[in-house]
Amino acid sequence: MKRAFALALALTMLICCFTACGGEKALRFGTGGVGGTYYAYGNALAQMISEENADMTFSVKTTAGSAANLRLLREGFLQLAVVQSDMLACAAEGEGIFVDNGPYKGYAAIAGLYTEACQIDVSSESDIKSVYDLAGKRVSIGERESGVLKNAEEILLSYGISLKMIEPFYLSFADSSTALEKGEIDAFFCTAGAPTNAISELSKRASVRLLPVDSFIQNNMMKTYSGYTRCTIPAGTYGGQTENVETVGVKAVLVATAALKEDDAAYITKYLLENGEKLRYAVGAAQALDLDYAVEDVPCGFHKGAAEYYAAQGVTVKVALDTSGKRVSSAQD
Repeated sequence: MKRAFALALALTMLICCFTACGGEKALRFGTGGVGGTYYAYGNALAQMISEENADMTFSVKTTAGSAANLRLLREGFLQLAVVQSDMLACAAEGEGIFVDNGPYKGYAAIAGLYTEACQIDVSSESDIKSVYDLAGKRVSIGERESGVLKNAEEILLSYGISLKMIEPFYLSFADSSTALEKGEIDAFFCTAGAPTNAISELSKRASVRLLPVDSFIQNNMMKTYSGYTRCTIPAGTYGGQTENVETVGVKAVLVATAALKEDDAAYITKYLLENGEKLRYAVGAAQALDLDYAVEDVPCGFHKGAAEYYAAQGVTVKVALDTSGKRVSSAQD
């Protein structure tokens, strides 16, 4: 009797596990923290595709961000993820934080999605008028294993400020927003599509402003580091913002494990390109995805399924040929 009960319980748990994962078609999708554009974009894309195609379901995961997403892709914990282009370039070359592991393998690009603005938020009542003024201050520089942390460090260094010269906090966008409102920090960095929900909501509750990145610093950063571009956050993007804010930005790229089925990769690519405007309004992004933007300045090879879709549109992209990489059989849910 006990053996029969144990067998029935094991079978029930197996069925529940399979159902919770959405079946074999369920794709684990790494985004970022709640309050950021990765999370909003990933949820919108997953919901929209699932509504159109009942055979394709997603399990959207909150993560620490780009570096974490790349690691989880390589280890087989994720099938899809959003990653900053500058972080993707470092991973592809085995540079920066990836130098100890060498070039990352086992993943490929689907499409460039939108421009992420490097945003630096402070209280409007603060005497911090420039990035130079962050020296000696309490600053949230993004979660560990995030692209935000990389951007924050590079922007600060471009102003002659090392991490030793600030009191660093490693907080998510949502936690940074709360901490700034409570006066627990003096500023926070946020790399995300503008408007970013965490900042939008904060600007409704408190008087805040964004620090610009000076034009000569922008020039130096684009010469020194890969993946950066000029970026303007238009006036009115956030409550109380009366002027344009000039800064630097990077591209958000949808990346897939190389083991993703070609048909699935092609379908997702097609959906993205055919529903760019719809996604824009769903997420509140500043731009709609188009074919040129999807393939330009992506610093790694594309998934074969995505490449087949682009080829049908008359666009040739570099295919990621090396699909090797560390794989594990377990999944992080």
